[in-house]
Amino acid sequence: MRILITGAAGMVGRKLIARLVRDSVLSGRKITALDLHDIVPPQAPTLAGTDVSIHTGDLSAPGAAAGLIPSRPDVIFHLAGIVSGEAEANFDLGYRVNLDGTRALFDAVRLAGFAPRLVFTSSIAVFGAPFPDVIPDEFHPTPLTSYGTQKLISEVLLADYTRRGFFDGIGIRLPTICVRPGKPNKAASSFFSGIIREPLSGQEAILPVPRSVLHTHASPRSAVNFLIHAAEIDGDKVGPRRNLTMPGVAVTVGEQIEALERIAGPEVVKRIREQPDETIWAIVKGWPTRFEARRSRELGFVAEKSFDEIIRAHIEDELGGKIA
Repeated sequence: MRILITGAAGMVGRKLIARLVRDSVLSGRKITALDLHDIVPPQAPTLAGTDVSIHTGDLSAPGAAAGLIPSRPDVIFHLAGIVSGEAEANFDLGYRVNLDGTRALFDAVRLAGFAPRLVFTSSIAVFGAPFPDVIPDEFHPTPLTSYGTQKLISEVLLADYTRRGFFDGIGIRLPTICVRPGKPNKAASSFFSGIIREPLSGQEAILPVPRSVLHTHASPRSAVNFLIHAAEIDGDKVGPRRNLTMPGVAVTVGEQIEALERIAGPEVVKRIREQPDETIWAIVKGWPTRFEARRSRELGFVAEKSFDEIIRAHIEDELGGKIA
């Protein structure tokens, strides 16, 4: 089996690669080749008997997407994109990377005349307020950010290209992935991880929004599990509605902090400093809160059941089980 991953140098991409290397199979078939693409060179893994190719460049540049397709991958994980805050701050860049790059990849597959499984990472940002207490699967997507709009247009394209038989697409609407390892990025949601990650590492964290903010999260572990399951799932069971809202843990920021205190103690929590940021708040207050995610659960997608589990996963996976 040959697998193509765009956005392979990103956090989720790196963790997906590590999982594929660990398993060495996907859908019961041995992985024989990995094509890894990003704007910066992804790190090549070592997997015995597997050909690994590194590709760099802007996916939206003329010919870039077409150059990834001649090897005819069996599965494509399309993770490439810029994050929400950056897409909102730079309108042209957001549409070029998140929409034009996606369309270029979809068209490259279409013109090559084969039909791989294509897994696309969308976002709960496709939904916009006002919201009910629990957002059902049938809730109409009305994004209130450019990022959400770019993701929604890509979802519609994925469904249409799948309907036409150009590829077998599955779009997964990721909740906020938390706790993200590494340094803060330009995502408006970055603070959700920062208020856990930095205190656990002995550093101060800034909280830019009220503690009453309610949001849905899943760990990086769950994100990778979502991707693997989406690659292996029977498309006939999914049906024509190819974009699925993933399950997650819905908690307030205050409940995040309470979970952190239960696990790491009050001294760690004291490292969080509240500093309102109106720009971030303007974005976050239009985000969805709690999801039913009935379809995805029925189709076998699984996430954590509590935010405590999410914190413990971060401590185990990123901190070697130790708290600073």
